[in-house]
Amino acid sequence: MLGVLRRKAASSASVYGKSLYNLRPAVCAQSTFSASEEEIMHYTRVFANVRTFSHRPLAGSMTTLIPKREVLASLQQDVCMQMWSRSFFSSSEGDLVEAVVPYMGESISDGTLAAFLKKPGDRVEIDEPIAQIETDKVTIDVNSPEAGVIQEFIAKEGDTVEPGTKVAIISKSGEGVTHVAPSDEKPPRKTAPPPPPAEEKKEEPSPKVKTTPVTERPKGSHFPPPKTSDAELHLPPKERERRVPMTRLRKRVATRLKDSQNTFALLTTFNEVDMTNLMKLRSDYKDAFVEKHGVKLGLMSGFVKAAVSALQKQPIVNAVIDGDDIIYRDYIDISIAVGTPKGLVVPVLRHAESLNFAEVEKEINSLAKKASDGTISIDEMAGGTFTISNGGVYGSLLSTPITNPPQSAILGMHSIVSRPMVVGGNVVPRPMMYIALTYDHRLIDGREAVFFLRRIKDVVEDPRRLLLDV
Repeated sequence: MLGVLRRKAASSASVYGKSLYNLRPAVCAQSTFSASEEEIMHYTRVFANVRTFSHRPLAGSMTTLIPKREVLASLQQDVCMQMWSRSFFSSSEGDLVEAVVPYMGESISDGTLAAFLKKPGDRVEIDEPIAQIETDKVTIDVNSPEAGVIQEFIAKEGDTVEPGTKVAIISKSGEGVTHVAPSDEKPPRKTAPPPPPAEEKKEEPSPKVKTTPVTERPKGSHFPPPKTSDAELHLPPKERERRVPMTRLRKRVATRLKDSQNTFALLTTFNEVDMTNLMKLRSDYKDAFVEKHGVKLGLMSGFVKAAVSALQKQPIVNAVIDGDDIIYRDYIDISIAVGTPKGLVVPVLRHAESLNFAEVEKEINSLAKKASDGTISIDEMAGGTFTISNGGVYGSLLSTPITNPPQSAILGMHSIVSRPMVVGGNVVPRPMMYIALTYDHRLIDGREAVFFLRRIKDVVEDPRRLLLDV
């Protein structure tokens, strides 16, 4: 009887093996499979993939008789998983692929489709940018997954998109793709003739006649009638005004800065620095510095090293308030404020306490270039324990910077101006710079703030202090 059962299982398995072979390439669909409890087949335990189903068991491997409905159910799940993962990037036909919004960062859930870099009908190469997504922090490119021709755009400019949102359909072969003019939606706006206003203007004088008694009453007084016509001529016409929606980056900056003013007890202290010695140091060693390190020696590296020394002597400036607690950071990540055409970004110098002058200059140049090109990543701007803002590059003489939440302080640098100073009892011209420290007075007292700014002044005026740690 056991032999009869084995023969019946082998014969049924061969039939079901062929049906499974035909079923495997089919598209997953919601269908039900019915099989009696007596219908059984071989399942090879050595292989775990659906492709290992066979009507002939391999020699030396263990086989198990299981109901057909369980095998078909497992097969259906496997086919569903494979088809779902592929349809996210390409169509079932294979010639069309979909360009989708990439992963934008851990703290970014959506963005705004700012602009299309290509038009329908344009040929694109693999990984070539076709659109730009504007987020709260950076601008991210949507790249073409395959080389081909853009068939159509699914999303529109200004739409809010999330990671995985379909943006465009690209044809690998380019068949059936025609060039579409980008201004197809503009003509309807021009087809709006306004004939009714002519009739409305004729009806407007009638209410003016009714209001004439009101205007005649003040004539008895000695005051002259107001000349509204002359005043209206000085007002700018509405046609010369433009209303432009704020970008996501600008809205984010506005929100954070306003939150800083509303939350922190901001106070600013000032000092002035004699830049003679630091500028002489750069002038004496600029050629040797470039020859050895391949980067120019600037003033920012001197202020970064001075800020690191001041933060180490006044760790409260590097701390932050979290609820009812104070968090002291034993590392120093300095944020450098960089102004770009799209807005203010703040890349971060990681572990600035372990960087020398050359490494600081290289990192600043690299991050500033990425910020200007719009290729800086979210990770390169995340975090930061202290910020340096150099308004002097734009000619600012004096300012009160605003802290970058959740940081507790920010250092403001300004332009270098030659001013008469008393040195050794004599009045001599010196290159001077005003520096400002804005801090959260809830956490930092005036004593620590003044000592912090005084330390930066001492180190910049005499860089040898960094070597001697005095």
